[in-house]
Parts: sequence; C-alpha cells; structure tokens
Amino acid sequence: MSDVAARPAGTDVFAAARAEAARRDAADPLARFRDAFVLQAGTINLDGNSLGSMPRAVAARMERVLGSEWSQGLIRSWGGAGWFNLPEIVGDRIAPLIGAGAGEVVVGDSTSVNLFKCIAAALALRPERRVLLLQEDNFPTDNYIAQGIADMVPGVSLRAVKSTDSFADAIDESVAAIVLSHVHYRTALVEDMAAINRAARPAGALTVWDLSHTTGAVPVDVNGAGCDFAIGCTYKYLNGGPGAPAYCWVSPELIERTRQPLSGWMGHKTPFEFSFDYQPAAAIRRFVCGTPQILSLAALDAALELWAEVDLPQLHHKSRDATEFFIDLVERACASFGVTVQSPRDASRRGSHVAFGYRNGLQVMRALAAQGIIGDFRMPDTMRFGVAPLYIGYADIVRAVEALHGILQTGSWDRAEFRGTTVVT
Repeated sequence: MSDVAARPAGTDVFAAARAEAARRDAADPLARFRDAFVLQAGTINLDGNSLGSMPRAVAARMERVLGSEWSQGLIRSWGGAGWFNLPEIVGDRIAPLIGAGAGEVVVGDSTSVNLFKCIAAALALRPERRVLLLQEDNFPTDNYIAQGIADMVPGVSLRAVKSTDSFADAIDESVAAIVLSHVHYRTALVEDMAAINRAARPAGALTVWDLSHTTGAVPVDVNGAGCDFAIGCTYKYLNGGPGAPAYCWVSPELIERTRQPLSGWMGHKTPFEFSFDYQPAAAIRRFVCGTPQILSLAALDAALELWAEVDLPQLHHKSRDATEFFIDLVERACASFGVTVQSPRDASRRGSHVAFGYRNGLQVMRALAAQGIIGDFRMPDTMRFGVAPLYIGYADIVRAVEALHGILQTGSWDRAEFRGTTVVT
C-alpha cells in the first residue's frame, strides 16, 4: 500500500498526495524521457494505452522522408534510404521489448491482419485439428478475426470460455490454437503466459498471443515463456502514431515450417525475379505481405529510437508503482461516490492501465476531457486510464484524481454537453 493510502482518513488526501508525488517524481529515473515527447500544457494523456503521445524525433524524421527520401530520391530510396528493409529494421527495435531475438520480429500491416496471418498459419501447422480456443471477453477484434476464419475455412469452429482458468479443461486433441491477449484490454489483468503455454504444449495446441496492451509497459518474454506466435500494435505504449503498423513474431522453432496465408510479393524469397510460384522468404521476412507502409514505418522507427536507452526493469517497476498509486488515491478520494476498482490489486497481475467502474462513466470521462484529462471509456461502465511510464508522472496522476473527485462531488458530469452518444469512446 502506498504512503497516500496509509495516511489517516481525516488528513487532507490531496495535500498528502501532492507531496508524495513530488518526492516520487524527483526520484524517478525515467523522468528525463518526458522531454522526448510533445506534451501539451494543460493536457495529461492518460490514454497512452490507446494512443501514445508523439515523440519529438518523429517530426524531424518525417521531414527527412518527405523532403528528401521521397521527393528527391523517388524510387531509388527503396535501396538508397533502406526502405525495403524497414519491416525488419523496425522489428529489431521491438524485439528486445518482448523477449525476442534479432531477426525474429517483422513490422507491417495492422494488428488484425497479423492476427489473421498467425491464426491461419497455426491452423495449417495442425491440419488434423479444427478448433480455436478463445476467451469470451477477449479484445473484440481478436475474436472477430477468429470468427471470420471459422466462417471461411470448412470445419473450423470456435470454443469460447468465460475465464482462462477453464483453459486447461478446454484443451483437448481437437484444439489447434489458443488465441488470447496477454493484458486484458478492459481490466488490465495480466495472464500467466508461461502457465498457459505449458498447458497447451503437451496437448499439441499452439498459442497466439496479442501483446497490444503489453509492449512498452509490461514484462514479457515470448521465447522464455514458450510462446508460438505473437502480434501487437505499436501506437499505444510504443508511441508509433495513429494507425502505426503492427508487428509479428513467430517462434524460431516454428518459423521455417510456417507458411502464412497472405503470400504477397514482398514476402517472397526473391521478389524481384517475378516468378510465377510463391516461395517464402527465410525466417520472419515471410510474414511481410505487400509493399511496406514507408511513411508510417519511418515515423515508428523514429519513435522507437529512444527505447535503446530505456532500462526495462525501471520501466516495469514504475508501471506497477504508478498504477498502485493511482488506485490507492482513487479509493481514498472517490470510493464514497460509488467508484469501484476493476483492475487487479496484485501489481504482478496488473498491466499499465487502471480501470474503474462508475454507472455514468462515459459522461465523467467527457467531463474530464473538458479539463484536459484524457482517458477513455469501455462499455458498459469502465473508465480507463493508461500510465505510460516514459511521460506520465505521479503529479499527473494526482491532478487527474483531483479533477475526478471534483466532477463527482459537484455532479458536473450531468451537464447537457456531456450527455448523448458518440462514435468513439
């Protein structure tokens, strides 16, 4: 329990919290990275678990790509500026963040497309098995992609369970692959990846992990934990920008006998021989499909440069510590208004966002946004706040909870401008 939560109930909670936040921010070894981001005065981005803040290095990189590589180099930049190899170059920047080795990660296409590739590849590796095992409350696109494959491939069916606690009983000789998020998008629950992999392997099932809410904030070791496939987005904690391309990893034990279904020419062994028959490239390059998205890849490459200097144990410690600080302060200040904690109390089982339940949560989040506190909402009642360790400080958390307390205390969330429906929450 933090110092804030340990203080007597009669103490001015926010005065104590501000003092404690100042102490922690002064001692934070990651505080120096704040200057690497474009942070708006008066705005706190507590939605980095959906869209990270923009690194300053991106603008200069885009100026170079647009002002020189594309406008002047034209098609010559595929070789001269290294465009052709960007999927692997950027992949090598991500690899250490997920416990992968050099040459094991490739970047391109969306998270959903990469998930399709991996699920289909897993089915092809287990042709005698036709069941995909899912969690009912998995992130929707993961289940949607699996449903699409089941609708398209004769004989493939889905088996969905409410909790991963039921996975061991649900795995049998018919299960080809398990499709699961490492960090739950709503609650931030961290699954026991190694345990699920251990249950799958002797049963002959493969595992396909979604690391979208993991990478850049939560410890993960795909090789050490015995994973088979992994994908993840790059616009959350990796700050690659809106719609930044996703990444894909395949176990070195499987890659040379794995053939992904979207056999585009850029994943060919010799794409510029223009042969009729498809021959997959060596290693992870075979998971490239069509022409790489150079503008977004270049922006992501620039955003990832600073990660070479990040001490990952420090990053993971701050994620756990800051989210605990957040939860403790909300409970002290806001529980009396009916706010409930939906994230795990055990820091080792909690990702880098915190979730709180409130019956009028959507209106509350809109009221917070009007004060420059950016979070998001997930139906039916979840208010989510992401803690991106590289640019969110403890003082930011205190300010956010103070604003939340004020909105709940005054009931200002019930104003007309915060009601109604919206396309994006």
